[in-house]
Amino acid sequence: MKKLSAILAVIGPGLFLVGYNIGTGSITTMAATGAEYGMVLVWPLLLSCIFTFFLIIAFGRYTAVTGDTALYSFKKYFGRGVALFVLFALLLSEYASSMGVMAIVTQTVQEWSRSLTPSGEGFNTVAMTFLFAGVLYAIFWNGAYRIFEKILALFVGLMGVSFVLTTFMVEPDPAEIVAGLIPRIPEGSNAPLLIAGMAGTTMGGVLYVVRSILVKEKGWTAADLRIERRDALLSVIVMFVLSVAIMVSAAGTLHPRGLVVENAIDMVRLLEPLAGRFAISVFVAGIVCAGLSSLFPIAILGPWLLADYRNVPRNLQSAQSRVFVASVLALGFVVPIFGGRPVLVMIVSQVLLTLATPMIIILMVILLNRESIMGEHRPTVAMNVVLGIVFAFSVAMAGIGVVGLAGL
Repeated sequence: MKKLSAILAVIGPGLFLVGYNIGTGSITTMAATGAEYGMVLVWPLLLSCIFTFFLIIAFGRYTAVTGDTALYSFKKYFGRGVALFVLFALLLSEYASSMGVMAIVTQTVQEWSRSLTPSGEGFNTVAMTFLFAGVLYAIFWNGAYRIFEKILALFVGLMGVSFVLTTFMVEPDPAEIVAGLIPRIPEGSNAPLLIAGMAGTTMGGVLYVVRSILVKEKGWTAADLRIERRDALLSVIVMFVLSVAIMVSAAGTLHPRGLVVENAIDMVRLLEPLAGRFAISVFVAGIVCAGLSSLFPIAILGPWLLADYRNVPRNLQSAQSRVFVASVLALGFVVPIFGGRPVLVMIVSQVLLTLATPMIIILMVILLNRESIMGEHRPTVAMNVVLGIVFAFSVAMAGIGVVGLAGL
């Protein structure tokens, strides 16, 4: 246990981001891409992960040097209007996402469990929502950040094992994966939208705002920049490996047969006859862990961001925080009770986040280059060039995503 605590002391924030980033939205996007185009679109995933690495470093460096979090700094230097726009865009997108995540998790388990119930209807989605929400809330009730790190590390570990095992079961062609690193856009009307989707799920602006909070929570300073950089590298490597594993699972089984994936449930229906009951059970376990590891940070995002905006200590055991967390988890009942399309809900959340991401990036670039704030820790010319490319990429992906979504 002491050894685990020592490891988490160094890599905890990175694992937190992995759990936050690899959720049901990522699974749906990567699976749909692999099923339709094989491994041709590995390159935008790799590019997004590389850009994410530099952004994680940038936001972490800012907080380590100044001691201020990103959202509070936006308010401090750009005014309340700017900070409130970022705050509400992030909260609306993530709370809409929470409805879609819980719905996809419960519907996936329901589909997998149909053969286990006499009626053939599978486990009840409302009952499963109550179970999952209850487990998460029980953890939050007496939890603290260090406990969250350990729980999230468990979710990420189980998720990683599930997806990697599924990958080996479908026996991917290494040459096809390498070929996918060569930039090219395949023929297909939805190829640009899938590329934007990969960028959106990997490079969402909320990831960097949360990174800033995590660095402050860890108490890292300018003396810890090497640790912060190593943590960021580990985070994006795990993100890339898990995302590729999901893509491979679909590309190795569904793509050769021309089968298309539109949501996570399709993976369960289509993959089981091809890969077997055990393989799909492992994959479903990964989906559940991915969903819970995403809901975990989303539930505490509200209290964290409000504390960040007000520049006050984060207290998840306060009555206000507990009510906030309960209300977010309650949103998970919307689709199971009232119906709806969880994938559409996820799309709406991604639109909101896509619009906010370029703004979040450019605001941080401006702050990083102010000598009065960063002093000798300002970015080098090379780093500024990279950040400029990243910003341009985020704007391009936002444009492609909005145009693609408008045509749905």
